[in-house]
Amino acid sequence: MTSLLSFVIAQAPAADPISSMMTTILPFAAIILIFYFMMIRPQQKRQKEIKSMLEAMKKGDKIVTSSGIHGTITNIEDGIVTVQIADNTYVRFEKVAISTVLQK
Repeated sequence: MTSLLSFVIAQAPAADPISSMMTTILPFAAIILIFYFMMIRPQQKRQKEIKSMLEAMKKGDKIVTSSGIHGTITNIEDGIVTVQIADNTYVRFEKVAISTVLQK
C-alpha cells in the first residue's frame, strides 16, 4: 500500500511555478485596482477641485467655512482670508478653512 501511494505521488505532474505565482498575484492586483478606482482616484479628484476653488476665491465672494460660518470675503492675504460675518464684524480664517464658495 505504501509503495502504491509513493508511486501515485511520484507520477503526479509537477505544478507549473509561473501559473501558480499568477494565480496568487492576480487576486491581489485586482484588489489594488479596485481600491484605486473606488477610493484613491475620487479622493485625488476632490482634492484638485478644492484646490482650484480656493485659488479662484476673490473679494466679495460669499463663503461657508468648515465650522459652518457664513460670510463675505473682504480681504485675501497669502493664506489668510478676512470674512465679514455681520455689520462691523470681521473674522480671519486660514484659506483651507473655507469649505464652500457660494454662487452669486
